[in-house]
Amino acid sequence: MKWRLVAALIATAMLVILVQNIPLSFYLQSVQRDRIVTGLERDAFVLAGRSAVALETPSLESTKVMTELVTRYQQTGGARVIVVDARGDAVVSSDADDSRLGESYRTRQEIAAALGGRIAAGTRYSSTLQQELLFVSVPVFKGETVLGAVRLTYPADVIDNVIAEQLWRIWVVALTTVLFAGVIGYIIAAGLTRRLKALRVSTERLADGHLDERADERVGAPEIRSLSRSFNVMADRLDGLMAQQKAFAADASHQLRTPLTALRLKLERARDLIASDPHGAERRLAAAEAEADRLGTIIEGLLLLSRTEVSDATVYTVDVASAVRERVENWLPLAEELRVHILFEGPTQALAWAVNTAAEQIVDNLIDNALSVSPPDGTILVRVTEADDLVSLHVLDEGPGLSVEDRGRAFDRFWRASSDSNGSGLGLAIVAQLAAASGGSAKLEPRTPNGLDASVVFPAASTPAVRHHPRLAELR
Repeated sequence: MKWRLVAALIATAMLVILVQNIPLSFYLQSVQRDRIVTGLERDAFVLAGRSAVALETPSLESTKVMTELVTRYQQTGGARVIVVDARGDAVVSSDADDSRLGESYRTRQEIAAALGGRIAAGTRYSSTLQQELLFVSVPVFKGETVLGAVRLTYPADVIDNVIAEQLWRIWVVALTTVLFAGVIGYIIAAGLTRRLKALRVSTERLADGHLDERADERVGAPEIRSLSRSFNVMADRLDGLMAQQKAFAADASHQLRTPLTALRLKLERARDLIASDPHGAERRLAAAEAEADRLGTIIEGLLLLSRTEVSDATVYTVDVASAVRERVENWLPLAEELRVHILFEGPTQALAWAVNTAAEQIVDNLIDNALSVSPPDGTILVRVTEADDLVSLHVLDEGPGLSVEDRGRAFDRFWRASSDSNGSGLGLAIVAQLAAASGGSAKLEPRTPNGLDASVVFPAASTPAVRHHPRLAELR
């Protein structure tokens, strides 16, 4: 992966450089050629101005002066110079060999154009010099009269060499840039792949069962650190779920073993008594039926806990006051049989966020617990209140209450108070689980002089439906 990243970075750099440098190369060639042609035209006009006197009034002195001038120009600039008169005959040449003086150049197109009063520039192949030449021809004027022409020729390969040298420098810089990009890419890729490899190793260790494996969130690019944090959140969640499931399985197996054993013993005893003591066998079967009912209650509680452990359970807008009032009315007949009074106190409506049927199941479990500990003629007060974007449900009884230690363990699965011999130990665990799934919390507080205040808070429906209400941490 590292080398693929380096290759990708180098390829990208090369593509950018090619896209940039190829048009730039053509542009530089054009600019450089135009610059040289412009310079030659300027020099040609300067020489034309100096040649006007020699062409207008030819003399040995003026010709000698012009010959020295064009010779120095060739030595300085490298361009060959030919000065012709109005007939096209060579008058002055920068060549040391003056054999061509007096030779007619009128057949040269550039000379003919200049004698016609026009500027001519371009390239052509010289059969005499056996090379490509860049030429510039300009007329020599006096007023409107053309006295002659000046032609400058320059080897085209010299110009090409100058342009090639400039282009070579550009491509050297481009190559250096590519190499630099490769080095930087290697450094970046090495760091990136090292972090990704470490994260992959952590993922493989976690998949192999090492639930304590965590990624380092402090190093790497922001994206890698974010990925590491996500991995750690996943690992923490997985570790917690596995620990929860192990504890759940251990508790369930322990709690189910006792009623199953008792059920088996009662059925075996009833089988032994069928022939000798039918009435005794009937009593054993009735006891076995009660034990089966208790076992069914435990299993239903376990299934409910399993369903409410889903962290992304959907919450709905629920009228807690209406749901609680309805459940209190349903519990009234049983409370009257037990000589316990149940009172409801709360607003007409209290809207909150909660999972489906959470409010009903919570109040049922809390009232059931309160009835089991309430003395005859005792009172259970069920209260619903609204405050600080929270909807609170309280079930207050007049029972013996719980110690600080017992209140701390009361929401644990299968925990039962010493006075509770019939419960499954799952009621308060279900209450806490449903409250948490709704984004709320549950707690137990003592009453004065005796009794217990079992309460659950829900996020009010006026607040956003978030998993954790901002004030719940203070109320736990």
